[in-house]
Amino acid sequence: MRDSLLGRTPEDWDITTSAAPVQVKELFSRTVDTGLQHGTVTVLLGGEGFEVTTYRIDGKYTDGRHPDEVVFTPSLLEDLKRRDFTINAMAYREPEGLVDAFGGAQDLEAGMIRCVGNPHDRFREDALRMLRAVRFAAQLDFQIEERTRQAVRELANDLCRISAERIQAELVKLVISPHPEYMRELYELGITGVVLPEFDRMMQTEQNHPHHCKSVGEHTIAGMQNIAPDKVLRLTMLFHDIGKPLCKTTDTDGIDHFHGHPQQSAELAGKIFRRLKFDCDTMQAVCSLVRWHDYNPCLTQEAVRRAVVKTGQKQYPAIFAVKRADILAQSDYQRAEKLEYVDAYEALYETVLADGDCISLKQLAVSGRDILALGVGQGRQIGEILDLLLEQVLEDPAKNDRTYLLEQVQQIRMERIGTGNIDG
Repeated sequence: MRDSLLGRTPEDWDITTSAAPVQVKELFSRTVDTGLQHGTVTVLLGGEGFEVTTYRIDGKYTDGRHPDEVVFTPSLLEDLKRRDFTINAMAYREPEGLVDAFGGAQDLEAGMIRCVGNPHDRFREDALRMLRAVRFAAQLDFQIEERTRQAVRELANDLCRISAERIQAELVKLVISPHPEYMRELYELGITGVVLPEFDRMMQTEQNHPHHCKSVGEHTIAGMQNIAPDKVLRLTMLFHDIGKPLCKTTDTDGIDHFHGHPQQSAELAGKIFRRLKFDCDTMQAVCSLVRWHDYNPCLTQEAVRRAVVKTGQKQYPAIFAVKRADILAQSDYQRAEKLEYVDAYEALYETVLADGDCISLKQLAVSGRDILALGVGQGRQIGEILDLLLEQVLEDPAKNDRTYLLEQVQQIRMERIGTGNIDG
């Protein structure tokens, strides 16, 4: 109902009924027992599954996550009372239409996130609701009602009882929302202090340097705002400078420096990804972009070819978006020159691709099997020879010729046999 009133197409519908689960099963010919203990039955119709849940009242939340028991009720109002926020506690049924006992429609109109009833009770039932409050605010660009905000401040530490997977899911939804700047709200309400304390240190780390005009944390938020709402890109901006507080030094002129921060940030980001149970693909993609976000090769095709090999082709073209977002989040100092550099870097990369230049071992005109066929024994020497050939091709793409490279293999083989450094 929230999305419908906002003029959006809902991604799914929550269906609830006064009918008991056994009655729902009797009404439909094809059903699946999804969660009978919680009153949920999946009804299969027309090739789709629809979850139908009986009106219920939740018991105590001893673990701060799940009700110890649920009691079915014939009252829709009682069911709506257990919802988290007023904008999520609306229903529609015939013939009366919209059922809105807690002012959800009014809060939608006012752009307000407000708990149903006592916010302390709602958050003690499920502490994740505190993070969800900020996530909904970020997705909708709403404000959080003051009593609800105060309850979050007082109970934020309860989030330590929530599983890493649930924390991760809500954090990602906020990060890719239209308003990632609500990370600041997480910080101000004390939530990041529990779920992402590294972000607090960024917010508290100033950058006294001509290239910067914000703290590390505020720079990070600005970077997230300047990049597309893609999971990998937004997470890269969130973590690209997360190691800076650990690297900060100040010279005799009072200028701050953060030498080695890309590597430090990548390592720290990896620890956070593992702590929050992220998948390996996301972790690897983000950590690699973080590690190389500050790497700037010379503006020649050869240097760009070598940069692609050094940093990994998977970074491209995303690295250009990351660089631009980083620059736009810095001070105005030399901004135009920095952006011109990125444009030239990207243009050279596109030229390398258009010319079909070899930028990986897979693109070499010869393979390890070819080297074996020439009598070189198996072992690491195969890889060493391939690396030597790639070096030549990176310098001069015209050398990626099968005949030429096989001749080079023979020459390398004979030189190594002469020095006793090769088998075969």
